[in-house]
Amino acid sequence: MIKEAVGTGATIEEAQAAAVLALNAPMNAEIQIEVITFPEKKKFGLFGGKAAEVKAFYEAKDEKPAEKKVPTKSQEEKKKTSKPVKPQEKKEVEEKEETVVFETVSIDECPETVKKSYEYLKTVITGIGVDTFNIEVNKNEKEFIFNVTSEEDYSILIGRRGETLDSIQYLVRLVANKGKDENSFSKISVNIGNYRQKRETTLKEIARKTASKVRKYGRSISLDPMNPYERRIIHTEISEIDDVVSYSVGEDADRKVIIALAEGVKPTQPRKNGYSGHNRSRGNKGNKQNSVDIPSRAPRSDAEGLSRYGKIEPKS
Repeated sequence: MIKEAVGTGATIEEAQAAAVLALNAPMNAEIQIEVITFPEKKKFGLFGGKAAEVKAFYEAKDEKPAEKKVPTKSQEEKKKTSKPVKPQEKKEVEEKEETVVFETVSIDECPETVKKSYEYLKTVITGIGVDTFNIEVNKNEKEFIFNVTSEEDYSILIGRRGETLDSIQYLVRLVANKGKDENSFSKISVNIGNYRQKRETTLKEIARKTASKVRKYGRSISLDPMNPYERRIIHTEISEIDDVVSYSVGEDADRKVIIALAEGVKPTQPRKNGYSGHNRSRGNKGNKQNSVDIPSRAPRSDAEGLSRYGKIEPKS
């Protein structure tokens, strides 16, 4: 099975880095690059021009279905006497197995590419206006994480819903992987003030509350546009909730998640006459929620209210 992703940028290198980042392939995957569109400069700096477009892809191994084994008599007896695992216990076991352990390291022990991106990150933070800060470097077998902390107000480094933080991380990765072969890319993440963990907790809560509304009223709800990382958190959380499904619509920066009832599932409290109150929702912790296909109210007539107050005649 072939998995692919397309990235764009001002240069071939930038588009290639964006495509590899969006592909999110395993470290041992053999990623191949295909240039779709070469960049073109604007004429006279004003007209025309095209961004570079690059496709990154790799062949993922298809998982073979496990062979069905016929249980022996002793296994069947053991299965009858064994205590069933509760869903919550099963989930906790899975989470423990997926826990990734990071260790704190000195920047002097890191590869040159990581040192280079580390110095670049310091320059960006200082240039934005945060003078006093600390960068802790954590790593595991797959990636490095720059954890930035400061006693100053560093909200300017995060931006609205982490947009500035995502941009800083993108630039840091470009610096680290400039001129490198796609098979030797260094995966580097940037976290500021523990924002990533707090945002993940918030997104999971949004997913659960939105799923509850969808299950109750039967109306599909769209969330605000999110980046691939945040959409993946929503999809993962929804996959653990019964009777609802999620899918993405839109392109690029406008791509967003839709949460809807699963096929064949009926809402617990359907609205009468097609009315739904979701269109008045103010959102949830920074994420606007919109009900899909909500009928709008008929426009108010200028003549309404005359029967109550009567026609006003000017004094002679």
